[in-house]
Amino acid sequence: MLPNLSLAIGLRYLRAKRRNGFISFISMASILGIIIGVMALITTISVMSGFQQELRDRILGMVAHATVSGIGGPLQDWPRAVELAGEDPRVVGAAPYVETESLLQGRSRRGAIIRGVLPALEPQVSELADKMVQGRLDDLQAGEYRIILGRELSLLLGVGVGDSVNVYISEATVTPLGAMPRARRFEVVGVFEAGAQEFDLGMALVHLNDAQRLGRMGDGVSGVRLKLVDLWDAWPVARDLADRMQGNYRVRDWTRDNANFFRALKLEKTVMFILLSLVIAIAAFNLVSSLVMLVQDKQSDIAILRTLGMSPGSVMRVFIVQGMVIGLLGIGIGVASGVLLASNLSNIVRYIENATQTELMPSDVYYISGVPTLVDPMDVLMIACVAFVLCLLATLYPAWRASRTDPATALRYE
Repeated sequence: MLPNLSLAIGLRYLRAKRRNGFISFISMASILGIIIGVMALITTISVMSGFQQELRDRILGMVAHATVSGIGGPLQDWPRAVELAGEDPRVVGAAPYVETESLLQGRSRRGAIIRGVLPALEPQVSELADKMVQGRLDDLQAGEYRIILGRELSLLLGVGVGDSVNVYISEATVTPLGAMPRARRFEVVGVFEAGAQEFDLGMALVHLNDAQRLGRMGDGVSGVRLKLVDLWDAWPVARDLADRMQGNYRVRDWTRDNANFFRALKLEKTVMFILLSLVIAIAAFNLVSSLVMLVQDKQSDIAILRTLGMSPGSVMRVFIVQGMVIGLLGIGIGVASGVLLASNLSNIVRYIENATQTELMPSDVYYISGVPTLVDPMDVLMIACVAFVLCLLATLYPAWRASRTDPATALRYE
């Protein structure tokens, strides 16, 4: 019965009207602090998760989940690689590509990556066809030497659809006048906007056959790009494909190609989680203050309970119950408020922009002009658990102080 008695007394103290209103004020401040801390942490982590997902989707919309390429030269048997990849149920699509560094010259010059693609197969591995702002991916025709530029790259070169650009690659051609860089004039037939500067400013697309001729690769390609059902299976799927091709091939996945970038995003999210957890810790310190004053206020009650036979452990549980009820109340309201705020943050920002007639994140400055959010249930659960542990720790010292109360001393002046 003692655990039930401790619970009943702890809840009774919550309902009772206290003689010292300042204690109630501190308790309310503790609840409010926990609510604000939990709500702020959930909202911030949801925004960071939303931005991380948005950036990952934009990057993975242009790069493959995994690639299998040749070692020391072009991949010659790429049709068989595409066929074997199509037999794997974990693979959504496969397409060959040729990639080389180049110098593009329009009204100005700019270095960029030239990627040769097959317009018929490219939509299976990337969202490039959906990123076109001018022209179509199908405008790339073999032997026509046409090119599609990233939006920022086209602006920097000062060219548009219908203009021409000279493409120079690093491989030199030996002539009677000496070594000359290999060059070709291409007609601009389209512009894409991926929403990531790495591609909009540093990539141009040509037909696979034109890229092979420009690089004198014959029928070979740089490699085969894969799109998977589950992007986290990229490495084992690409490795299995290389094993079935029975040769020496280089295997890479999206986590290796963008490892530093995604590692930085994860580290930033972790650091922000730790920093904002300090807000909850501050609220927990307020909880310590309110419980210490409550213990001091209830000295006579504790002494009477001890004389009636209640053990120190049971007294300790009384105040742990009271502190945890306050903490759980703050956590519950904070979680609900945080999830609600994070889920509607985009609408709130849009309302503020309309009300103030200002654009908080202008599209001509930021690639991501909105405020994407992603409420991950695991993140919410982790935040709630951290808050619960901090509140539990905050109750231990006041409850221990209460359990050490000497009945004779407490009742001496009663």
